[in-house]
Amino acid sequence: MEKGTLVEFRVQGDRRLGVVDRPDGKTRWFVVDERGQSHSLAPRQITYTVNGNTYKPSDIDKFLEEVKPYLDPSSLEVAWELLVEDGETVTPSQMANLLFSESNSAPSYAAHCLLSDDKLYFKQKGDAYEPRTAAQVAERKHQIEVEALKARGQQEFLTRVEQALQGEAVEWQRHDRQRLEGLEKYGTLLADIVKVGLNYDSLARAYPPPALVLETMNMLGRPATPQGAFQLLVDLGWWSATENLFLRRSSIPVQFPSKVLEVAQQRLDFPPTDLDTNRLDLTHLKVYTVDDESTTEIDDGLSWEKLPDSRERLWVHIADPTRYLAPEDDLDLEARKRGSTVYLPTGMIPMFPEILATGPMSLVQGRVCCALSFGVVLDETGAVEDFTIHPSLIKPTYRLTYEDVDEMLELGVQAEPEIAAIATWATKRKSWRYNQGAISINMPEAMIKVKNDDISIDILDDSRSRQLVAEMMILAGEVAARYGQVHNIPLPFRGQPQPELPPEDELLRLPAGFVRACAMRRCMPKSEMSITPVRHAGLGLDTYTQATSPIRRYSDLLTHFQLKAHLRGEVPPFTAEELKEVMMTVTSTTQELTMVERQTNRYWALEYLRRHPEEIWQVTVLMWLREDSNLALILLEDLGLQLPMVFKRSVRLGEQVLVKVSISDPQKDVIQFQEIIYQEAQTAAN
Repeated sequence: MEKGTLVEFRVQGDRRLGVVDRPDGKTRWFVVDERGQSHSLAPRQITYTVNGNTYKPSDIDKFLEEVKPYLDPSSLEVAWELLVEDGETVTPSQMANLLFSESNSAPSYAAHCLLSDDKLYFKQKGDAYEPRTAAQVAERKHQIEVEALKARGQQEFLTRVEQALQGEAVEWQRHDRQRLEGLEKYGTLLADIVKVGLNYDSLARAYPPPALVLETMNMLGRPATPQGAFQLLVDLGWWSATENLFLRRSSIPVQFPSKVLEVAQQRLDFPPTDLDTNRLDLTHLKVYTVDDESTTEIDDGLSWEKLPDSRERLWVHIADPTRYLAPEDDLDLEARKRGSTVYLPTGMIPMFPEILATGPMSLVQGRVCCALSFGVVLDETGAVEDFTIHPSLIKPTYRLTYEDVDEMLELGVQAEPEIAAIATWATKRKSWRYNQGAISINMPEAMIKVKNDDISIDILDDSRSRQLVAEMMILAGEVAARYGQVHNIPLPFRGQPQPELPPEDELLRLPAGFVRACAMRRCMPKSEMSITPVRHAGLGLDTYTQATSPIRRYSDLLTHFQLKAHLRGEVPPFTAEELKEVMMTVTSTTQELTMVERQTNRYWALEYLRRHPEEIWQVTVLMWLREDSNLALILLEDLGLQLPMVFKRSVRLGEQVLVKVSISDPQKDVIQFQEIIYQEAQTAAN
């Protein structure tokens, strides 16, 4: 190659012109560009040679000015139309002749530039270029349009993101939602920090981001990690900083499908024919419903009456949602999929649409309601002497809270002797169950509520009113199970194996109260579901099923379907095998619900403690988790919370100590306490 030859080469992909200066060894050449910089090039690095003249580096700018008028990409379409039919290849010099009717240095180089940059009409074949077929050009035009649309969509998305980050209201588009939903799915992986015990770094390694998430995070210059996705969604206002990732990670449906809502509205507007034409009219009875003040699904009521033979009958009235649905219809299948109502500190997710669950399905004060009523006569010991079950009509008289009933019992309200009578029978009933081997484990239970980002934690008192209601619900469950057992009806029976409790002398060596109760609780086996009767050791009953929350628990709804069909003289809708299959599905679902409820409560408990870093708490050492490393389970007595703590000294089970929160990170599920000595506590108090 002669000195002064003008050649094209690339520097980091950019086109560059230079003049050959001198050889560099046997095969390479030193080339000087228009800036006077020298480059050592191998022949394969030279992409075009300008023939016909010799140049100096100072001539390059002038040459480029000569080339510029010819650089019109649209002219290639004309050339392609002339060449595509024959499909012949063309060199840059030939293209210059075709386009410009001249083929000297500047037009030929311009043709080379147009052809080498073209991605639509021509493809390189050696030193020449071949026209693409019409079909190939059409496909590539489509690809270019798609890429342009994608680029425009990305830019518009970036604009909306910027607006959202500045706090402006944004109307997200369909394609935006695909990106945001992908980020949601990836961000929920943070729940695995709690579920699997991973930290942020190992979580990001274990779950590399999907392509769309990676593209989105790279576009925004954010880390493509679950934590990065979570933070972006919070910054955009798409999520709150306290988003329930456990719920989002689960398969629990939060919204009802539109079809189910339509069916619910139809049932409300046009109630189906009541299959229970022989309902027992109990509207003359005084009926008390007793719930927390916030309860909206009212599914049980209580009555008491004196019989002509001077015996007393207790009535437990249970809401009758099967009045509005049938097995395997849309409402039933949706309830089965949900398993139960979910109760979270931030609110509930109902099993049935609210227009039904809190309306005609509930036992509403002052309204004639359909119910399934259990009439029970107890003997003097509290054992069931006689019982009857009827589809019924009742008219709830009073809606009471637990506090109302406690006050009535304490004051001995003369106008409501029924309440005192029910309480008396509840006490006898409880004594009878403990004589049958029931096991009592009393541990404080925290009730966490979140409203407008304010967190409150109250201890659920085991008051007389709550014991009264609990005993009546257990009584109805026993009666329902006994009816199923006598008539050989497949029901979702619930049992609990006999626990192997520590020997009495071993229990007596433990501090009385919470420590002893905690040790007993550890020995209690999980309850079991069965389609045949089985003993429930914890309740002290030979047979038991849950039947008192059919609006809120699907297993209770199954009991109602089976019992009511038999009471009508029909074959129960579910055979033993069908019931078993449904129960397996529902049990799996409710286990997931229980896990989400537990994780969510723990999150808000830790968030509450995070917000009270200066508070001093009195705690009781309940049990050892790892005694060799001084890791114990403690009870925060004022809150009813049980959490782990590592002690820096030897402590005894049952010992009460004062602690402060040193670290609480609910998102990482980390809680650490430090012990406060008495003098520090006094100083803090002052």
